[in-house]
Amino acid sequence: MVIIDGKKISNEISEQLKSQIALLKTENIVPKLVIIQIGSNPASNVYVRNKIRLGEKLGVKIQLQKLLENITNDDLLVEIQKFNNDKSINGILVQMPLPPHINEANIIAHIDPSKDVDCFHLENIGKLWTARKLEVHLKPCTPAGIIELLKHYNIKISEQKAVVVGRSNIVGKPMASLLLLDDATVTLCHSKTQRLHEVCKEADILICAVGKANMIDSSYVKPGATVIDVGMNHDVNNQLCGDVDFKSVSKIASHITPVPGGVGPMTVTMLMKNLIELTKLQNHLLEKE
Repeated sequence: MVIIDGKKISNEISEQLKSQIALLKTENIVPKLVIIQIGSNPASNVYVRNKIRLGEKLGVKIQLQKLLENITNDDLLVEIQKFNNDKSINGILVQMPLPPHINEANIIAHIDPSKDVDCFHLENIGKLWTARKLEVHLKPCTPAGIIELLKHYNIKISEQKAVVVGRSNIVGKPMASLLLLDDATVTLCHSKTQRLHEVCKEADILICAVGKANMIDSSYVKPGATVIDVGMNHDVNNQLCGDVDFKSVSKIASHITPVPGGVGPMTVTMLMKNLIELTKLQNHLLEKE
């Protein structure tokens, strides 16, 4: 059994990104990301801090725009439009979750798709599902990070049966799309899936993104399967854990991601990769689809 080291792969990719940023700087181009944060959600504070830290390490510009918790939907749209119009900004990120009174879908829809560093805008998601593989420059960060992990560990994707548990717009659905682009046969499961154990046990690659602590135990897993755990939960002892019962599943899986240290570090790295791709597109250094 191999434990997939997301932190190690993240660091390796970060070094590659540094080289790309250095090349951009020879053209007097420095990628710039604006992070819009509403309120002071403790988890969001951590995520924002991690993004700023990596950005500084890579040498990109990060602008944090903190807004009051009670900002109106319309006032937030005004802020976003300001950054849409600012040619010095290459990427715009609105930190989730948003306060309950803010319409998340409406906010995402108003981010300029050419600056949508999270790849949440419907235009970018549409390209992900309809474009050919080499035409997709922008990918949602967590699914893209998972594909990178599989490839770095030489885990075959093409012709394999892949099961994704969870159908969120952030992980489950785009994960299925990326697996299809690499020629896997994909089953997307959710809370209404019947005989979930049986479906999961057919998987060569099992990706778990349900948000339930230790839900997936060895009874769900085919011996020798690769198991990717996207979950970030707390168990009954308030210890950080994933959706996968690592102790039991690690005994039969061929490869498995730990929590923490698996998928998590890759997500922020893929965000910076998207920022670089957007910067290149905006400066006509990549051909648009």
